[in-house]
Amino acid sequence: MTDPAPSSDRPTGAAIGHGLRGRCPACGEGRMFARFLKTAPNCPSCGLALDAHQADDFPAYIVILLLGHILVPLMIEVNSALAIPLGWQALIWPSLAVLLAVAMIQPVKGAVIAVQWSRRMAGFR
Repeated sequence: MTDPAPSSDRPTGAAIGHGLRGRCPACGEGRMFARFLKTAPNCPSCGLALDAHQADDFPAYIVILLLGHILVPLMIEVNSALAIPLGWQALIWPSLAVLLAVAMIQPVKGAVIAVQWSRRMAGFR
């Protein structure tokens, strides 16, 4: 089966940039999300059906992977440089993990949806 259109008509890099900012991957103007993680049914600017995505749990897996790569080296460096009591660390690291996860999940989900759109995956044809 051949691709109906060349992939160059949907540049992946630009689409990911739009998705990271929570914008429509096609036009970059309309908002991708109606609520925090709920995608809008359609782009208000170009009309692209955004609810055709199948991001599922993949954004959460990416966020978990990124959190591990950010927090573990940070914890090691902070523990080697400072003598923070364990009680404080029990408050600091989980709180930082939650804050970073909440900050990263929407941009990562937007990027995953943008990749699906640019590669004509899931419901994006």
